[in-house]
Amino acid sequence: MEGWNPSDYHTHSSAQEAWAQELFPKLGLTGSERLLDLGCGDGKVTAALSRRIPDGVVIGLDRSPGMISFARSAYPEQQYRNLSFLQGDFTDPGFTNAFDVVFSNAALHWATDHRPVLEGIARALAPGGRCLLQMGGRGNAADILAAVEHVAGLKPWKKYFTGFSFPYGFYGPEEYREWLAAAGLAGGQCRLFEKDMIQPDAGGLAGWIRTTWHPYTKRVPEEKREEFIAAIVTSYLDRFPPDSQNRIHVRMMRLEVAAEKPDVWS
Repeated sequence: MEGWNPSDYHTHSSAQEAWAQELFPKLGLTGSERLLDLGCGDGKVTAALSRRIPDGVVIGLDRSPGMISFARSAYPEQQYRNLSFLQGDFTDPGFTNAFDVVFSNAALHWATDHRPVLEGIARALAPGGRCLLQMGGRGNAADILAAVEHVAGLKPWKKYFTGFSFPYGFYGPEEYREWLAAAGLAGGQCRLFEKDMIQPDAGGLAGWIRTTWHPYTKRVPEEKREEFIAAIVTSYLDRFPPDSQNRIHVRMMRLEVAAEKPDVWS
């Protein structure tokens, strides 16, 4: 199901963009790399990366047709000559020995099984290439998820969630170290850490829920969706009220992974 609204995401994804920018120095880019941005979304982070690689090639890949269409329109090849966007799946990017760097931020937790994702990354990397991945990790968004699940279990909404299964893959370093080794990726560095997501107000929180929690919101009929979102906001703020500046804080857990493909790889 195509649940993304690209323009809405573009408006309500400032935290994801800021977190991606924090990762850029860790990439150690020299300006001529071939880079794949896995789960590129609306393309704004991919475009920022392309400006750091003026003599290289940057490809953004996402499985959402709407996101790719938005990215191509917002960052056209006439203006970004080293940048292109492709629709594809995390588990099989469709490249072999093609990239010096695979980057991904706030995307891979949308896959429930990460092992084929890592195998695809290993195939896509050239020997000696490296990957830097950050995603929701074990325990991610537990407080907001508790509010979502509380509201989804109430009588007005419960009927829409019959047979619903958890759509995210939130994992920790222990699983990832094993999966990296099994995929043939070496030097796996994995860390799980807490991150504070700040929303400017209740409207910002509602926008984020509407944008990124669509596996839940899309279960509810469209005419009732805003009521459902408002109930989640109320439930969350009952437990976690705004700070003195009316900002809302959401505790997130991030898993950051760095690894490389050996020069000799089989």
